[in-house]
Amino acid sequence: MDKRLVTAGSEEIDWGGSRAEEGKIMKKNKTLSKNVHTDLPNPLSDPVKCTLIKGDCLYFHYGCDGQDDRGWGCGYRTIQTMASWLCYNCSPPKYQNRPPPSLPEIQQALVSMGDKPGSFSGSREWVGTFEASLVLDCFYDVPCKLVHIRGGAAELEQVAVEELHQHFEKHGSPVMMGGDRDNSSKGIFGVCTGDKGSYLLVVDPHYYGCHLEKAELQRQGWVAWKRVSSLDQTSFYNLCMPQTAKK
Repeated sequence: MDKRLVTAGSEEIDWGGSRAEEGKIMKKNKTLSKNVHTDLPNPLSDPVKCTLIKGDCLYFHYGCDGQDDRGWGCGYRTIQTMASWLCYNCSPPKYQNRPPPSLPEIQQALVSMGDKPGSFSGSREWVGTFEASLVLDCFYDVPCKLVHIRGGAAELEQVAVEELHQHFEKHGSPVMMGGDRDNSSKGIFGVCTGDKGSYLLVVDPHYYGCHLEKAELQRQGWVAWKRVSSLDQTSFYNLCMPQTAKK
């Protein structure tokens, strides 16, 4: 991959309007912050175990490409963040110049593969972890593991945390998390476990506004360590984990 793509603190995406080399991540349109999870202090001074994503990625959020998707686009933005990681870190050469798909491209892909009806294109319908797995496989030939967490403190602290530790150690790719009562999509970039519980490193796609640098995103809480116990204990959760170890 072009070394210019992995050195700057932020990048700009060509969303296709210039008809330049298709999909190349380049200095063209909307600025996106890069590696927003780095330099964030661990939540525990003496953790038993702490694992994080490995490699570079961009932070996608509400409105970052000029499309106002507040209230429905959080899942799409998390997919785009995950796709940027694949572009930077493990895509086969034929995919490396393919940028994260736009919202219309995600919708059209789901229609084309028969997962959604034609009316889905151009709609404000949500997408979740299952759709994320289809999209990443479609655009980047990367399969995903889907893990269902029934909810409750024991399931979250034991099953979810251990699955995440194993994933980050083996694959190192960002994870998408969503649920039913808690239906807000989240990017999970790390997990830190101590004697009294665990924390998740959450990258929240719900920010809407002008470009913010990493430090400000962290200060405002859009990128933060969250206690697992702070999750909705009455909600089930699903995890979408790109299986990239062999890529």
